Amino acid sequence: MGKAAIFLAEGFEEIEALAVVDICRRCEVCIDMVSIMEDTLVKGSHGIGVKADMLYEQADVDTYDMLILPGGMPGTKRLEAFEPLMEQMEAFYEKGRYIAAICAAPSIFGHRGYLKGRKACSYPTFESHLEGAVISAGPVEISDHVITSRGMGTAIDFGLAIAGLLSTRRKAEEMADTIVYQQ
Repeated sequence: MGKAAIFLAEGFEEIEALAVVDICRRCEVCIDMVSIMEDTLVKGSHGIGVKADMLYEQADVDTYDMLILPGGMPGTKRLEAFEPLMEQMEAFYEKGRYIAAICAAPSIFGHRGYLKGRKACSYPTFESHLEGAVISAGPVEISDHVITSRGMGTAIDFGLAIAGLLSTRRKAEEMADTIVYQQ
């Protein structure tokens, strides 16, 4: 099974983060919630406090198979402004390791040039930030090692796609049935 980290900044979209964590853990994928804030208790964009598993400084980021960014505002802006995380994203991208983002967060990939010539999606009002991408209205786009998704309404699709990559596609499909997911 693969191992992933999802990064939480104050103002993250709760469902986009927690749906991914829940689905991955149900599929036996090791996923850590990592706070980039000064505390492990991070408030989402709707005031819901979530206790991260660890602080960024405690995470051995190189041991992960995938780095995941939830959307939400101002969480997305805080993630993009956190230079240690952006340096790791760059290293993962350059090495062809998995990176994933949902909702507003794919804009970070667009700003960094990761989407040029790739099929990608985001929350509709952030599509102009997907610089160089072939924009899709699909729920999830997987382009080599870059995964994007549209928003809260596609969080289960996003979680299942991630679980399918880090576990097995069959396990993700079985999980979809177990949680009564209907496309």
